[in-house]
Amino acid sequence: MSLPIKDQECCSENVAAYLDGELDSAALEVFEGHVKTCASCVRELRTQRQLLCTLNRAFDESQAFELPQDFARLVATHAESDMTGLRGRGERRRALKVCAVLALLSFALLGAASWATVFQPARSFLRVAQSLLDLAGKTIYDAGTGASVIVRLVVRAIALSPYGLGVFLIIAFIVAISLLPRLIASYHRAQIIEEEF
Repeated sequence: MSLPIKDQECCSENVAAYLDGELDSAALEVFEGHVKTCASCVRELRTQRQLLCTLNRAFDESQAFELPQDFARLVATHAESDMTGLRGRGERRRALKVCAVLALLSFALLGAASWATVFQPARSFLRVAQSLLDLAGKTIYDAGTGASVIVRLVVRAIALSPYGLGVFLIIAFIVAISLLPRLIASYHRAQIIEEEF
C-alpha cells in the first residue's frame, strides 16, 4: 500500500499503516525519513505502539483468568436483589394508576369517537353472549316444561289406572324411550341410503 506522505502534513493513518506493515517499500522509506524529522509523528508512533502492546498483553491467552464456578448464580442473585423495588406493591399500584391516567388522557384527546370505536367490539360480544344465554335459558325452560308434562301424565296414568294397568304403561313408556334412539338412527341411515341412490 502506498500512501502519500507530505512533510508539512502528518497523518495518523500513515502511522497505523506503518505499524500494520501495509506500506510498500517506497512509502516505507518516505515515512521512516519523515519520522526522523517530525516530533509529532514520533509521539503518535510511540502512543500507537503502546496501545498495541497493551492490547496484546490484555488478550494474551497465557494471562486468561477463570470465572468462579458459581459465577452465574452470583450474578443472578445480585440481579434479583437489585430488582426488588420493581416487585413491591406500591410500584404495581403506581404503574396501574399511570396506565389508567394515560388511558383517560388518550380517550380525552381522541374525543367521543374513540369511545364508540373502543367499546363497539365489547358491545357486540355482549349482545352475542346475551342471545346465547337467552337461547340456553329458553331451551332449559322448554325441556323442563316438557319433562313436567310427561311426569304428570305418567303419574296420573299410574294413579288412576285400575288393575295394574299403570305399571304396564310405565314399562311400555320405558321400552319406548329405550327404542327411540334406535328408531332415530335407522331413520338417518335410511335417508343416507336414499341420497346415495
